[in-house]
Amino acid sequence: MATNKKTFSTSPASMNPWLGIAAIVILFDQLSKITITKMFRLGDELVVTKFFNLVLAYNRGAAFSFLSNESGWQRYFFTAIGIAAALFIVYLLRKHAGQRLFCWALALILGGAVGNVIDRMVYGHVIDFLDFHWRGLGHFPAFNIADSAICVGVGLFILDELRRVNK
Repeated sequence: MATNKKTFSTSPASMNPWLGIAAIVILFDQLSKITITKMFRLGDELVVTKFFNLVLAYNRGAAFSFLSNESGWQRYFFTAIGIAAALFIVYLLRKHAGQRLFCWALALILGGAVGNVIDRMVYGHVIDFLDFHWRGLGHFPAFNIADSAICVGVGLFILDELRRVNK
């Protein structure tokens, strides 16, 4: 006897593809960090172009090393924020799975948040390695794939909101 019960995988708008995108971000983020930590020691630098280097840097704080010089409590604080954000994003993905641009944004942010939470839980800091700089302006703070995914996700979120407001 067939039932009409809907599950995540059989509902018209499943969140599974979005979780898959987040998982891909996490995978690439973690593999890139493992590779960098095997190739570099803390402080090492490889000049790639006139404006881009690969480095190995540890960030015990948040974006732009915010609170990185504190006594260690920030590790647990930012881990808790990352976990809470991830849970809230999964809730939003479940509720709005049919909204493509919104869910792309959420999936990228989720993957980035979880990637950095893994670093904090395993290493006690986030591993950064992408170093961009420009003559006269100095170096932008080093970052990683998770940070990039979060920034692209935020950009898509803003675009989605602007499109929604203008309808």
